[in-house]
Amino acid sequence: MTNLTTRNGTPLSRLAFGTMQFGGTADEGESRAMYDAARGQKINHFDTAVGYTGGASEALLGKFIEGDRDDIFLATKVGYAGGAGRANITTHFDTCRKQLNQDAMDLLYMHRFDPDTALEETFSTLAELQASGLIRHIGVSNYAAWQVIKAQSVAKSLGTRIDVIQPMYNLVKRQAEVEIFPMAIDQDIMIVPYSPLGGGLLTGKYTTSGHGRLTEDERYKARYDQGWMHQTARDLAALAAEIGTAPATLAVAWAANHPAQPSPIISARSVAQLAPSLAANNFEMTPMLYNRISELSLTPPPATDRLEEA
Repeated sequence: MTNLTTRNGTPLSRLAFGTMQFGGTADEGESRAMYDAARGQKINHFDTAVGYTGGASEALLGKFIEGDRDDIFLATKVGYAGGAGRANITTHFDTCRKQLNQDAMDLLYMHRFDPDTALEETFSTLAELQASGLIRHIGVSNYAAWQVIKAQSVAKSLGTRIDVIQPMYNLVKRQAEVEIFPMAIDQDIMIVPYSPLGGGLLTGKYTTSGHGRLTEDERYKARYDQGWMHQTARDLAALAAEIGTAPATLAVAWAANHPAQPSPIISARSVAQLAPSLAANNFEMTPMLYNRISELSLTPPPATDRLEEA
């Protein structure tokens, strides 16, 4: 898999930290405390986006990394709204630079696929940013495997490549295993999945009528409000109790231990909420435990649906 490093050549941490909550559900003080906690666990890969919390996420992260910049791998995303055309990418990227107070990024993602813009326009813009030293690596988020392959072909024709993909992945959202992970291995693309806790479902809090994204955000409710998913969360909580750890720790460690070697993005609203996910950084996942956790959810069939050959 692609070996990305910080500016000073340090390999990236096993886990990444996502700052979507900074300046939103986490105020500046709590955000700073989470940043420090992540750094205390030697996490050096931080992820944000131009539109997170109206720009506050980037502004706070930029403030926190001022003394750490060469030790940090800074990733941000553009193009979630407004398409993947040159003008929108350029406008969003300029906003990122201002909000983060940084001239250059280590990784710039296209936040989602845009079927209405030619890939040549999108990736020639990214290639120019890279050639000018404003970004070190190109990434894509929420792309299907076939979209990545098309984009990779265009990128290579322009003398560059896609180095990272950011898909959704967790114990109840395993579609990425079917084609995205094999494609990434084949193309030597690093996998940095988001939502290892399934919007909080896999922390077990909703088994006791907890509140969070699944009750507050219709998007997360649509993704995760299925009976079998809630049963998987209950089963994971029971397994965690059996072995004396937190369900969130198991969920993150399980996502990180797929043979494709993904680097999950953890996040939280507070240091207390973050602690179980951070604990996954040092959790030793045995093959037997990995298999037990895998059996708690539905393993997606192979791309050909030929189960007898799996």
